[in-house]
Amino acid sequence: MTLSFDFAACSGPQRYKLLTGLVVPRPIALITTISAEGVVNAAPFSFFNVFSENPPLVVVGLQAKPDGVVKDTTRNVRATGHFVVHMVDEAFSADMAHCSIGFPAEIGEPAALNLALADGIHGPVPYLAGAPVALECRQVTMMNFGAERDLLVGEILGLHVRDGVVDPETLRTNYEAYWPIGRIGGNVYVRMGDRFELNVPSLEAWQSARG
Repeated sequence: MTLSFDFAACSGPQRYKLLTGLVVPRPIALITTISAEGVVNAAPFSFFNVFSENPPLVVVGLQAKPDGVVKDTTRNVRATGHFVVHMVDEAFSADMAHCSIGFPAEIGEPAALNLALADGIHGPVPYLAGAPVALECRQVTMMNFGAERDLLVGEILGLHVRDGVVDPETLRTNYEAYWPIGRIGGNVYVRMGDRFELNVPSLEAWQSARG
């Protein structure tokens, strides 16, 4: 028996629960932006991923508040055209979660939480010095899909990584030094403690194994 859902008949919260519970794990983008008044905001998003390497693009789903008010991240990106995406590892996970606290717009999460900032090189937005990875981005386009949702596409202008995460010669990631977490549903997250390899055989080897 297969359980099927007609999304046209589902409410927004029902679709959200199904999608966020089943399309897992999702990488987490902890995004910093800066307001016209100079307040640095930080907020996590799990409707996020990289889109391509040439050009290097990220895609982020930005959601309005339940009352329809635009969130700080959306407003700031519209004003400046720049933002920084930070990846989140186990060591940085509590700071990420605390960035979801409902601080008023005039109080920036990094300042309230005493999170160290470093000046951006490719734009005006600072990045979080304690994050394992920071992607400095500029807005390419922002598409609106109704009162609740904007889709932000950004070009990655440069990145910063914690010492030991990337080999400077081979550019390979050292997964003994980098332990990112993923979002499941609600307040449930997943660690990457159990990793395995899957090797893709050549067509000839696959045909040979089938006899």
